[in-house]
Amino acid sequence: MKNSFVYIILCSDSTYYTGVTDNVYKRFEEHQTGKHFGSYTYKRRPLELLYYCEFTDITQAISFEKKIKKWSKAKKTALIEDRFDDLPNLAKKKFNK
Repeated sequence: MKNSFVYIILCSDSTYYTGVTDNVYKRFEEHQTGKHFGSYTYKRRPLELLYYCEFTDITQAISFEKKIKKWSKAKKTALIEDRFDDLPNLAKKKFNK
């Protein structure tokens, strides 16, 4: 069984990118070298891998990735900094219309 990883990258413009992969270090290297032209991280290099967690079930990994993508930057930062007690009190990401 192949494990999956949810990861958060800090971009050079101080934004976070969240993704899911089966090989976190290989995928980060692809982001860092700009392998996929036009991707979110392509013009935001250099990058820093700040967080990753491992899953044995890809469906759970994808579900967690989708959840994180809706979070505010403050909530993502709390996760990265292991401030788990703060997570419930931080607002969801707000989208401008």
